[in-house]
Amino acid sequence: MSNPLQDFLTLSYAELEELNLHAKSQRKQRVPAGVIQEERLKYLADEKRIKAVTVLFSDLEGRLHMLDYDKKFLVKSYDNLTFDGSSIRGFTAQRESDLRLGMDWSAFYWAPADIFGPGKVLVFGEVIDKDGSLYCGDMRGVLKSFADGQHAKNGYTLNAANEIEGFLFKGPDAERRYHETGKFEYVNTGGYFHSLPGDPLREFIDHTAEAQRAMGFENEKDHPEVAPSQFEINYSYSDAVTAADQIQLYKLICRQVATRMNLTASFLPKPVVGVNGSGMHTNVSITKNGKNIFWDAKGEEKISRMAWQFVDRILTHGNDICLMLNPSVNAYRRLDPHFEAPNQIKASAVDRGSMIRIPIGNERSARVEVRSVAPDANPYMVLYSVFKTGLDGETAKIKNLRQAERYLPDNIYDAIANFNNAEWTTTMLGADVKGRYAELKQASADRCARLLGTFVKSAEVQYHHEVYNQYLWNQF
Repeated sequence: MSNPLQDFLTLSYAELEELNLHAKSQRKQRVPAGVIQEERLKYLADEKRIKAVTVLFSDLEGRLHMLDYDKKFLVKSYDNLTFDGSSIRGFTAQRESDLRLGMDWSAFYWAPADIFGPGKVLVFGEVIDKDGSLYCGDMRGVLKSFADGQHAKNGYTLNAANEIEGFLFKGPDAERRYHETGKFEYVNTGGYFHSLPGDPLREFIDHTAEAQRAMGFENEKDHPEVAPSQFEINYSYSDAVTAADQIQLYKLICRQVATRMNLTASFLPKPVVGVNGSGMHTNVSITKNGKNIFWDAKGEEKISRMAWQFVDRILTHGNDICLMLNPSVNAYRRLDPHFEAPNQIKASAVDRGSMIRIPIGNERSARVEVRSVAPDANPYMVLYSVFKTGLDGETAKIKNLRQAERYLPDNIYDAIANFNNAEWTTTMLGADVKGRYAELKQASADRCARLLGTFVKSAEVQYHHEVYNQYLWNQF
């Protein structure tokens, strides 16, 4: 309900897009952090219509957390923002709970007032440990540090574009009520590319796409997907950290728009058995001096030798990193060969059952597509594991590695075992963070039926890391 006494910032979608694209160009041009910080602080001090700054960060499993700081307080105290890390799953123990939030001023977004409320802007935070270093459990900080290191050492810019599928279901809280209803209700049964103008699915896609465009996503295409009530809204590639941030914003926008329509946007990988699941196909490439070094007009499938080495390393460690790409009990329903499931640890230009696909491309768009990624995965962990493995992993001495008869696990227990037994995951995460992540995944698995069976069990939804609440979790 509007209040004429309030005078909070409300910008048109065109104004929002202009501001957000300018901020995006600053990130792309690597404008020094100090310059951007000074600019943002001055903007916040001068713009009287901003009441609060929403600071976003993600826990170890990828669940997004948000804190609203009064604008005046933040401007004075941005370098001393503390929070209780022991309340965040996967973060610190109670005895060592204090963590800080630093501001990544380059990841600053002007948000649509009709979705996020008037008078607010968003900024992504960096979790800082007590000694002032980046917190090891903050995968955003880990990814950013790795990406910055690759640029400093090799001149590489790590690029990613993600195709994130989801479902739209009836009711505003369909996931949390699944244990009561035992089913999800479609809002549309039109199928691939088919949704009449004005129906709930099309209206949802339109509103979400408009909000994304306003936030500088640089949209490409959007459409209903193969399964009933399934959607996909595509946008342009970005550097790896921005791409991961945009995944978090994408899901947040979808959920906000759906809730306002009295519906639920779900990113469970396989909420309904018998129809296609949802994936998060992850397209990656590397540029150096503005040139795409994955491209080679004379190379096999027109990608470079370096790109193929990148692919071979991911195939080598496919089982090691599977839990990082598919983090939930429900995710292993999706790795089903009957629905174009990418569960074969091989690479192909045409076979959509392959873990890695080489799409048709040109000098600008040549890339590698990692298909065996679930939409409920921590996006920072996904991109870190893909780029770290592709650049620094080992290459197995397996005959015909790219077409060998090898498969990803079909259940989370095998995935946890592979993750625990792999030296490579210890190298990537460190023993402490690796152990905490495995413990979280094991705790979720233990709350669910061991055999997946032929229908989605309530526990695999109720105790899913993007669905659960602390009250339900503690009742187990």
